[in-house]
Amino acid sequence: MIRLVDVSKTFYADGIAKTVASRISLTFASGRSVALIGRNGAGKSSLLKIISGTMRPDSGHVEAVGSVSWPVGFAGSFHGDLSGLQNTRFVARIYGVDTDQLVDFVHETSELGDQFYLPFRTYSQGMRARLGFATSMGIDFDTYLIDEVTSVGDESFRQKSEHMLRARLETRAAIVVSHSAPLLKRMCKAAVVIENGEAAWFDDVDAALRQHRQNMELQPSPI
Repeated sequence: MIRLVDVSKTFYADGIAKTVASRISLTFASGRSVALIGRNGAGKSSLLKIISGTMRPDSGHVEAVGSVSWPVGFAGSFHGDLSGLQNTRFVARIYGVDTDQLVDFVHETSELGDQFYLPFRTYSQGMRARLGFATSMGIDFDTYLIDEVTSVGDESFRQKSEHMLRARLETRAAIVVSHSAPLLKRMCKAAVVIENGEAAWFDDVDAALRQHRQNMELQPSPI
């Protein structure tokens, strides 16, 4: 279970303020997968980072029961000078899981081959996402934070990653960000629509997608 209590976050650039969360209070129940829907720049990824603890809110706080992953697909915590192997070993020690088991799982799942032994800074964006995805899937979290991970890589890897996620989410919870409406409907049972820093809960993903389309029509994104 994850609870957001009056969470607020504003970014400032060139004297312009952009509020992505304005006193948001939400509860994500255990064992339920929820889609996070909103226009580009609405704050979906920022909210995932706040939930994971990699970004601090300006005010409010997050309460979590059980273990929560970092945003799957986000590889910002990996060290550039360490290899994929070394980064995986470091993560295993941090989370207290069997190092050899995690290394074997990540090496096979990421499909990086010999590049698994090269420095992380030499990886392409797709390779970084594969390493982040495989490392996350190798740890049994209670709640997975998923940020566009199935959009990375070739079709074979996308199908494999979605199949693995759906199997994992049969017994675990998730908060899922994706621009693919069909994927959200396949993976999620409820949704939250983010618009102008506010969050609206929907028990039906189709209803949430309709609201999102209405938001886009009423206030198109700036060119």
